[in-house]
Amino acid sequence: MPSADRSAGPGAETPSTSVHAPVSPQEPEPVRPTKEDELARAGSELLGGPLGRRALSAPTWWSPVRIIALVAIGMFALGMVQKMPCYNGAWFVGASSQYTHACYSDIPHLYQGRGFADGLLPYFDKLPGDMEYLEYPVLTGMFMEMASWVTPGSGSIQHQEKIYWMVNAGILMACTAVVAVCVARTHRRRPWDALLVALAPAFALTATINWDLLAVALTAAAMLMWSRARVLAFGVLLGLATAAKLYPVLLLGPLLILCWRAGRGREFGIGLLGTAGTWLAVNLPVILLAGDGWSKFYTFSKERGVDFGSFWLILNQRMDSPLATDTVNTLAMALMFLACLGIGALGLTAPRRPRFAQLAFLVVAAFILTNKVYSPQYVLWLIPLAALARPRWRDFLIWQVCEVAYFLGIWMYLAYTTSGDAHKGLPTEGYQGAIVVHLLGTLYLCAVVVRDILMPERDVVRRGGDDDPAGGVLDGAEDVFILGTAALPGRPVAHSSEGPFVKWGTATDGVSP
Repeated sequence: MPSADRSAGPGAETPSTSVHAPVSPQEPEPVRPTKEDELARAGSELLGGPLGRRALSAPTWWSPVRIIALVAIGMFALGMVQKMPCYNGAWFVGASSQYTHACYSDIPHLYQGRGFADGLLPYFDKLPGDMEYLEYPVLTGMFMEMASWVTPGSGSIQHQEKIYWMVNAGILMACTAVVAVCVARTHRRRPWDALLVALAPAFALTATINWDLLAVALTAAAMLMWSRARVLAFGVLLGLATAAKLYPVLLLGPLLILCWRAGRGREFGIGLLGTAGTWLAVNLPVILLAGDGWSKFYTFSKERGVDFGSFWLILNQRMDSPLATDTVNTLAMALMFLACLGIGALGLTAPRRPRFAQLAFLVVAAFILTNKVYSPQYVLWLIPLAALARPRWRDFLIWQVCEVAYFLGIWMYLAYTTSGDAHKGLPTEGYQGAIVVHLLGTLYLCAVVVRDILMPERDVVRRGGDDDPAGGVLDGAEDVFILGTAALPGRPVAHSSEGPFVKWGTATDGVSP
């Protein structure tokens, strides 16, 4: 497959010339997955095999980024086709039908259930029933509201719900393209790694279940800005992402550890202020004018019981006296705190400073694994990070198989619980097995990422001669603070784009040969 040329530096703009122009002798050769990944090479045989050097050097409109964006849109469209049984009636003809067809989506149900069909304003107008207010963060609520503006209010409510889903799907398709393009451009020499995102089956299957892709797209754009050393832009985009979903703020933890180790506190401070300021600018008007509605997301998250996909659900289903919600909240927070301590220690003691994407993947995965709910669409949070952290097809596909198995398992379980005496679907024990499978799949990918950190010579990105392509100001930076044996003389503490272990010295003297 073709690949993009590496740009001159962290802040350089993409050249206007073709990305397939011949590479100069001074520049490293762009990475081709068919050259370094056996599974990618075998898969390319379906399209005639890997492209040769002449094909790579021939000018063409088909740049890697454009190809990846189109593939991502095509896979998203296939995911929409998979939802067609529901669009054609399964959302409305009975509770179990949308589960047996595995095409459930929150979007059409919440059009009426959260007052959009009645013109209620999120956070300001009370909803009928127990929910009282919309239980989504502010930016996602704005997204939902704007989609309702272009949904015609005529016709039956079922017709309106179908159009509302289609409008949202169109906007989420644009978010998918943004994710694919940002991941492709984050690692300058490795644009083809974004095919992992574009072709991920779990991405296509879960993309229109909820509105998570808005936050995923903003997070991917923030990481692109960080990779280009545009620290303030990173903070602004991460603040917007956090205003759409809570999980993006977790990326500040890995950045704190890495910037501490590299002595880049000023850059971290700028990113932190940009994130906090942007989040506050989005949220403050709603806090001041509709405080009760704004706080619903946070109170709902706290009061919500153990739910689908988590190991807590298995425990509660198997215990004679299920754990109380407050107890689970406390235990989940404690487990997440311990996981963050472990990730922080890993970042400060690893023989070579971990890459940003590696620690970002681990901390988001830890949050999902310890949470009291692991919804099927949460996989969207991890897919772009996984493609950057561990761009190997075998490991990625093992994880994706586990996620697809869970995607089918949860709908078959819900079909079983809603089909009455017919018991169509997967019983409780089978569903618990599906939960275990997707938890183990995520843990497996975490394990290989940790192994890459502890054994950097096995990291496919660094084997190619890069340090931290997504690291921005961290890329190639000297370490100034290390804990443990990594700080002893003779350990690699400096980084270079020339190779994994070019410079040597100690964390205190910074000496290199």
